[in-house]
Amino acid sequence: MLKNVAAVLLDEVHPFELGVVSEVFGLDRGDDGLPVYDFAAVSAEGPTLRTHAGFTISTPYGLERLEEADLIAIPTGGSYEVRDYPEELLDALRRAVDRGARVLSVCTGAFVLGAAGLLDGRHCTTHWRHTEALARRHPRALVDPDVLYVDEGPVITSAGTAAAIDACLHVVRQEHGPEIANQVARRMVVPPHRDGGQAQYIERPLPRTSCDTVGDVLSWMERHLDRELTVEQLADRAHMSPRPFARRFQQETGTTPYRWLLRQRVLLSQELLETTDDTVDAIAGRAGFGNAAGLRHHFLRTLGTTPNAYRRTFRGPVRGVA
Repeated sequence: MLKNVAAVLLDEVHPFELGVVSEVFGLDRGDDGLPVYDFAAVSAEGPTLRTHAGFTISTPYGLERLEEADLIAIPTGGSYEVRDYPEELLDALRRAVDRGARVLSVCTGAFVLGAAGLLDGRHCTTHWRHTEALARRHPRALVDPDVLYVDEGPVITSAGTAAAIDACLHVVRQEHGPEIANQVARRMVVPPHRDGGQAQYIERPLPRTSCDTVGDVLSWMERHLDRELTVEQLADRAHMSPRPFARRFQQETGTTPYRWLLRQRVLLSQELLETTDDTVDAIAGRAGFGNAAGLRHHFLRTLGTTPNAYRRTFRGPVRGVA
């Protein structure tokens, strides 16, 4: 049973992410019949640390406090993806996992776990802006850029900022069941579980078409996403036969005509959901999906969420839109 929780602080720690861990595990909710944890903020770099927001934090606890923790959380901080970490901290994390404790990273806190070798051979994640850097720095880690968090016990990694809430509530749900996790979520005024993953938050602007052979065709495709398009039609516009066209398309874009077209249609749908009052049916027609069912299918497969949920997330409810 989870009883003892420690949050590791390094210089330039982000206050919000530390606050999330502290809110879930450091707040005494015993009067409401909810679990109470022995919680401590632990410094890995001296008694006083700078935060990313410009103020300092002092704590009496050093790394020795990690030896008794059942869960060690590592909030993110400035430049965590490029800095080095105290070897004493990495040793403490390895010992903790060896004795059965769990470790949980928030955002680029995953780089600390990677430096300790705890991501090797494990599925993991971090903020979508840093997933490629995490994979480069720790090539044996199995980095998933689309999820909000990954639990590959005893290592839990979460994406950026609010995903820390998802991961921490997941731990509470595992330890105490959904009823307790839901009560904690209500106290925090947050959903106990969010649908989808961080794929819906990744910035993927419509790319500029600069391909030598198929560039003109790509530009034309972008202007006619609402049409039914076949490889034969596209090859004809490029004055090529279908097979050489498909081969050249793959060489210059890195994907097939179908996949390229599907991605552009999803991108256009995202833009229309964020910026217009059009119904999902109307957006499906403008983006070339034909109807709302087709849009929902491809939206869910690509982004892990539905068009209506995406609109609520990035714009809020639109009056009169079903």
